[in-house]
Amino acid sequence: MKTLSSALAAHLAGGATTLCHCWQVARKDGTVMGFTDHDRDVVIDAVTYRAASGFTATAVEDQLGLAVSNLNVDGALSSAAIIEADLSAGLYDDAAVTIMRVNWQDVTQRVVVRSGYLGQVSRGETIFSAELRGLAARLDQTAGRVFQRTCAWELGDSRCTIDLTAAANHGAGTVVSVVSTFEFTASGLSAFASGIFSRGKIVWTSGANAGLAIEVRAQTLETPNARFTLFLPMPRAIQAGDAFTITAGCDKLLATCRDRFSNVVNFGGFPHIPGNDFALSYASKDDKNDGGSFFN
Repeated sequence: MKTLSSALAAHLAGGATTLCHCWQVARKDGTVMGFTDHDRDVVIDAVTYRAASGFTATAVEDQLGLAVSNLNVDGALSSAAIIEADLSAGLYDDAAVTIMRVNWQDVTQRVVVRSGYLGQVSRGETIFSAELRGLAARLDQTAGRVFQRTCAWELGDSRCTIDLTAAANHGAGTVVSVVSTFEFTASGLSAFASGIFSRGKIVWTSGANAGLAIEVRAQTLETPNARFTLFLPMPRAIQAGDAFTITAGCDKLLATCRDRFSNVVNFGGFPHIPGNDFALSYASKDDKNDGGSFFN
């Protein structure tokens, strides 16, 4: 149940109301944006809630348990508000959203209707739709160790302990040519053997994608340049001359941890657990041992 201020309660009890909805979106990069369904901009705590954004919300329906409620926020892709390139770049992923009911004549009279985080976002040619997940949805996330043959740690984290700033694990390059949206060649990395940066991470330091990061699918050395293939295309076009830094990658196999990084003591997998063949095996007669049995 919502607790209303006495002033807002009195306004609601009156014969006419001057109410609107305001949405605040706080991205992880520190950008705070405001939207409203009122016909004029509304300013609350130095944040301007834009009226000309085409930002609306569906009806709210709460569900029991940790299921995601059916609230979606919809909007138009506008250069003055939310643009396609920012959505593609992931700038709105997991952004915090607060929805308020506000008396636009006196913005001190307001109440928070719902707060949460942006979930799945779908985009069309001119519009977008984003799922709003409540705070309880975070309790529905999988937690704990996963028992698997490959390593569970991220290369360079506190459990892995590999130093990604070391010269052998870190480099800087410049795009020489663009082969496709997924592939390009770069200079400055001829000292690194093929595969060192496969599954590594590129962080762009110049160009249209400056500040964004992307995972590398494969890296090969083609003297004098290196060729890179990305898992996904960048949201903005890569151009010759774009600069980037790159860190080594890992396929999370025990052999790689041992041979390339000499870090098997910190390996986070279970390489000797039985596989599917053992799980599906059955008892059969051992013809070589006079009636003995063994598992295939």
